[in-house]
Amino acid sequence: MAGILAGASLTTEADSPSSGAADMVDTALIVAVDVSQSVDEARYRLQMEGIAQALEDPSVLASVTSGPYGGILFSMVAWSDNARQVIGWQRIASGADAAAVAKLLRNLPHEGGEFTCMARMLRTISVSVIPAIPIKAQRLVVDVSGDGVDNCTDIDGLHAERDRVLALGATINGLPIIVPGENDVVGSGAYRAPGYGLRELPQRPDQEVTTLDAWFKDHVIGGPGTFLMTAQGYNDFGRALRQKFVTEISAAGSSAQGDSQLR
Repeated sequence: MAGILAGASLTTEADSPSSGAADMVDTALIVAVDVSQSVDEARYRLQMEGIAQALEDPSVLASVTSGPYGGILFSMVAWSDNARQVIGWQRIASGADAAAVAKLLRNLPHEGGEFTCMARMLRTISVSVIPAIPIKAQRLVVDVSGDGVDNCTDIDGLHAERDRVLALGATINGLPIIVPGENDVVGSGAYRAPGYGLRELPQRPDQEVTTLDAWFKDHVIGGPGTFLMTAQGYNDFGRALRQKFVTEISAAGSSAQGDSQLR
């Protein structure tokens, strides 16, 4: 059912009955990467190299090419104060395709920001990135990684943006990056954020101190077969992402029912 809904909502061209495999992919994958103030040049490069190596990994490539349509669409969004689609939609159906996208990733300049505006990122994805998908996809996955909670929007606003993405047929999976002693325990507390006139966001009972992975589970992920996978620091990002990509892209991952959490 998720694949049917995604295919229907993602139809932008290639609608005729004679459309071939080149006009369809198994998964449209949006990778949303945190580039806020906590992500310095070294951490940014670990993320880009981790994504590049994941796309080139034999197990990931096997998942990419083993589906009924033998390929996926890939796009990347970098987000902090605002969000930008830094890699437009790319079809990956071979090792050469994966290597070409990996090269784009390794050459992306580091353009960071200050705040962690997750709701704004989800709005960009629902308004700009998903509508630009060029061909049909059986599944739509948004892969959100980051090392902090949203400090621009209250929880109700974040949930509203998440639900807009889910309503388009997407599944949102999470990859919280836990840095021991830095963000393993988080709290929504009070923040100064752009768009709020530098005033504090209100504190609410549902914004108490928690762990980052629990916060992602409660407020970020959603959709059929949604899951969470934790990276234990930026050096572990690539390992976690490779495992996550296999699950997200493979047919087995798409058939999962209910919520699950992988470690």
